[in-house]
Amino acid sequence: MKKSKSIRASRAVDAAITYVILIAVAVFFFFPCLWLILASFSDSGSLYTLKGFFPEAFSFRNYQNLFTDTQMYNYPEWFGNTLFVAVLSCLFGTLLTILTAYCMSRFKFKSRKALMKTTLVLGMFPSFMAMTAVFLLMTQFNFINNHWGLILIYSAQAPMGYMVQKGFFDTIPSSIDEAARLDGATNFQVFTKIILPLSKPILVYTALTSFTWPWSDFILPQLLLPTMDNWTVAVGLMYLDETEFARFAAGSIFIAVPIVILYFCLVKYMVNGMSAGAVKE
Repeated sequence: MKKSKSIRASRAVDAAITYVILIAVAVFFFFPCLWLILASFSDSGSLYTLKGFFPEAFSFRNYQNLFTDTQMYNYPEWFGNTLFVAVLSCLFGTLLTILTAYCMSRFKFKSRKALMKTTLVLGMFPSFMAMTAVFLLMTQFNFINNHWGLILIYSAQAPMGYMVQKGFFDTIPSSIDEAARLDGATNFQVFTKIILPLSKPILVYTALTSFTWPWSDFILPQLLLPTMDNWTVAVGLMYLDETEFARFAAGSIFIAVPIVILYFCLVKYMVNGMSAGAVKE
């Protein structure tokens, strides 16, 4: 009895310590977000007038100005550009990533393992190391100041992270494919009518990750979109003046809302996709 009580007590202490640490970490990461939310309601709007944690006066004027005061800072146009790039990059990137992962999982061909190792090594290098080469290539193809250049780069880089998707496809028994082929199904029919209906979690995970990157990326749009009319939200907000900090905060909060809603609605599929893709059977 004493031993069982001591075990329960030690477990309770461990759980209490774990929760305290998790709450402290959550507060630490949530604090800047809360400050940014409060700053977006500041009536003064300037960074230099923010003294302390709470603004001196609150107002919804900053959110209103995002969509009404567009002479110098056309936030609705930037938002539309960001949505256009993110949606198309998501569609093309998801398709290419899923096709790459399926081929690596189901088909055996020469140099397959060498190709997998090469992509793993290349994935270790940060993407900004290739910015000079990307800029020169986009210049040669006349994709500077063109949203399709961004879409092309995002879509082409997406299949580099196919390993999680491949791990998911590895968990689907290959005997299902063999049975379908015995019934006369082609490889394309096996993929579209059997594999894809079983792959909803990894499809959602891939689509979300393919959408999130162009939605919040700053480096590539800053490099390839010099004209203000073609800017994305990340680039446009960067050029706001210090006196427009409250508008910057409001724009940052507004652009984060759609992605937060998507994550909360689809988090179940994301967890299932990541957990299944991380296990090799």
